[in-house]
Amino acid sequence: MMRNVRSAKAVGWGAVIGTLGGLIGLGGAEFRLPVLIGLFRFPALEAVILNKAMSLVVVASALPFRAGTVPFGAIADHWSVVVNLLSGSLLGAWFGAGWATRMQARALYRVIALLLLGIAAVLLFGHDADGAGVPLTSGIAQTMAGVAAGFVIGVVASLLGVAGGELLIPTLVLLFGFDIKLSGSLSLAVSLPTMIVGFARYSRDDSFAVLGRNRRFVLLMAAGSIAGSFIGGQLLGIVPGAVLLPALAAILLVSAVKVWRHR
Repeated sequence: MMRNVRSAKAVGWGAVIGTLGGLIGLGGAEFRLPVLIGLFRFPALEAVILNKAMSLVVVASALPFRAGTVPFGAIADHWSVVVNLLSGSLLGAWFGAGWATRMQARALYRVIALLLLGIAAVLLFGHDADGAGVPLTSGIAQTMAGVAAGFVIGVVASLLGVAGGELLIPTLVLLFGFDIKLSGSLSLAVSLPTMIVGFARYSRDDSFAVLGRNRRFVLLMAAGSIAGSFIGGQLLGIVPGAVLLPALAAILLVSAVKVWRHR
């Protein structure tokens, strides 16, 4: 009975989280992590690893879902930008996962809380950016900035177990001048290999065994998240951005406070 209740909660919360993520064009992992810690009572590192596994499933499914709007050819046309960001994000993902496995639990909770707070700020101020095709910089400076931004995003993605789209999309819009739709698909192309590298690093830690113990839970919550992402995408034109982004930022703010206080 308890197992069925837990399974139902996994699907239900996965759907809610996926819907929130779908409304802003993300997988919802930044909302999933506080739920894994606060509601399902997973320790910080195990919650990050579970979040990373589910994020990987959601992101892998999101690329073909978006192919009707942004074809794969459009992504291939900008392969140099993907490589530019990956050259930093892959290294950042490896280091970020390594740091997470070495942190004491209390320190990791605090880092997670601060990063959630930072993502809330990005939702409020970074996702209103309008990609007008005018990058902030160009040439060598742009390439170096892309590597540096990629490294930071890779670290954050590994520490939270997220895809990093909440940071990648504003970076692609502001630094490279892409429109928001193309940026969403390019961010997925960067996120997928970045997450695989972080995942590989986590697999060397004993906490990685949490996936084997919770295989059913992961699959059910991931399925709920994918369904929720589709629902969120359908609601995108209904909920005004002026209301949506502050509300989602407020959810992250409350989550950050709860994670900071978590014992």
